[in-house]
Amino acid sequence: MRRDFWRSAGQHLLEIDPQGWLRVTPGFLAAYWTRPEVHPIETSCAREVALHEALLADPFRPVAEPELEALADPDAADSYRAVLAFRSVLLEAETIEGAYLRIVQRGAVTIPPVFIDQMVHLILRNLLSETQDPIRLRAAEVFFRDQTVSTEGGTLMFADEEIVQMHAKAGAESGLAQLLAESGTPLKSVSLDVLDEASKSFYWERSDRFDTVVDFRFEQPAPDAFARVIEGWLWHLLKIEVKVEPRPSLEDADWRWHIGLDIEATLILNDLYDGKAPSLDRMERIAGLFRMRILDDRLVIDRVKGRPIYLGLAMTEARRIKMKPQNLLTNLPLLPRAS
Repeated sequence: MRRDFWRSAGQHLLEIDPQGWLRVTPGFLAAYWTRPEVHPIETSCAREVALHEALLADPFRPVAEPELEALADPDAADSYRAVLAFRSVLLEAETIEGAYLRIVQRGAVTIPPVFIDQMVHLILRNLLSETQDPIRLRAAEVFFRDQTVSTEGGTLMFADEEIVQMHAKAGAESGLAQLLAESGTPLKSVSLDVLDEASKSFYWERSDRFDTVVDFRFEQPAPDAFARVIEGWLWHLLKIEVKVEPRPSLEDADWRWHIGLDIEATLILNDLYDGKAPSLDRMERIAGLFRMRILDDRLVIDRVKGRPIYLGLAMTEARRIKMKPQNLLTNLPLLPRAS
């Protein structure tokens, strides 16, 4: 039975096109004009209110720069410019996936990071629509929601950073032994439920709460689930078939290529590749290692043909993970015609 999840992504506001991508609709664009950044407030001028009402009535309505310059609040005008720039990319590409690829591959326009995360959320909701495994869905959350990491008791627990901070602020009672107390976050206690094979069914009822914790240690289900998400991500967006497997370490005398899935992992893998020895403290920040193979060698540059690509995920000194899923799309060792 197909289960619903992540309704907050907004997929219900979009249409599926013939290639399985999410086609932009007026309803989807209208939702952006209800965001707090552009929603009029009590002190908004009459021109701003009129512009907002016009865009709700016609989300495709052109907006000229003089209209924005005429707004009394320059910050409101800048917010409108940001959303309008995003809208332009969406309308040009016609789909969420196409717009995301244009943004990350061309870098032609600056889009607020929150909009990028929302696009990743939507794309994953689409490509994982038939998924029956909650642990795979929880692993996919790492792509678009920052994680806080705990290594208490020899585990490697990922928890949603926003939810952890919310619980810490509220001073909630902990059922997870003061999760992440060593991270430096001022947590007195945090109450979050661990998602595992025995308990994972409860995820369906609360998928939009993002309040579950998962153990990311090697040989736990989560790293393998994360590997399957990577495979789906590359197939859905680039139609490139890959095989990804978690690894406990990277031992390869003929290491040819690697991709850091975040800034910290990129720096650590670069040092290892260059023969430098990162400090023990930095090495302990590695949260996940993976070996990936592109199954069609015809797509790959010569020096990587037949060779694995190593992937790394790492936490910062403050034990935060901010994944950059675009790295998987822009840093592949592909021949130009397959880019």
